[in-house]
Amino acid sequence: MTLMESPRVRPFGPVNWRGMWSLYRREQLRFLRYGVESIAGPAITSLMFLAIFQLALGDRADPMPGVALAQFLAPGIVMFSLAHSAFEAAAVAIFHDKIEGMIGDILGAPMTPLEVVGAFALAAVSNATITASVILAIMAIFVDLPLHAPFAVAGFALAAALLFALLGVIVGICAERWDHFSAAETFLVFPIALLSGAFFAVSSLPAGVQWLFQANPVFHALEGFRYGFTGQAQESLVLAAGVVLTLIGVLGVLAWLLFAKGYKLKA
Repeated sequence: MTLMESPRVRPFGPVNWRGMWSLYRREQLRFLRYGVESIAGPAITSLMFLAIFQLALGDRADPMPGVALAQFLAPGIVMFSLAHSAFEAAAVAIFHDKIEGMIGDILGAPMTPLEVVGAFALAAVSNATITASVILAIMAIFVDLPLHAPFAVAGFALAAALLFALLGVIVGICAERWDHFSAAETFLVFPIALLSGAFFAVSSLPAGVQWLFQANPVFHALEGFRYGFTGQAQESLVLAAGVVLTLIGVLGVLAWLLFAKGYKLKA
């Protein structure tokens, strides 16, 4: 049985806010239940990243004019953790429900595919935002982080979290084994997050290869996020926002279609 074949699904009509809230709350409680792994783990890893890069590159020139190395690195590390946390929260939640047979409860609920995808994605965004906020608060103890444009920080952080949450939804739907999830994480999420300019200035690279990094969607999200702290960006923020929002739309439609068709979902 696919989601659209369920007699209880409403293709059109008022939004089932109660159903979305129930699914959202369930994912929040699951996230908090494993707070050590989902919050403390990324926080410790992020501090290690900051310490290692600070020790390795501390004597070099500042990556951006007037921006200290630690001030440049901190937003990149936070964005890296945000993206990975959003992806992992959404992908693991859906895949776990599939292999444990609990996805049938969701497929039979009076919720549309869009509502199900929205609840999973928004829960992952919230979870990733909590993790990133804790990491940012801890880093602020060690790094002087001026807040130049708070709306840019919040806007690009939420957009990046939603982008990777939707990617996680798609991977969670498509994965049939934990190996598939691990492969997506290793060969897709980690490379695009690490090669986004999180730990280096793309403008310092040879002109012939800069476009490879600028084609990375995380680069655009990071540019806006880092601008919120440093007041400097290597590209237009309007372009960055346009790229990220366009990709969110594409991934959102794809996630909705996969759920609507019941692709690799067992009920």
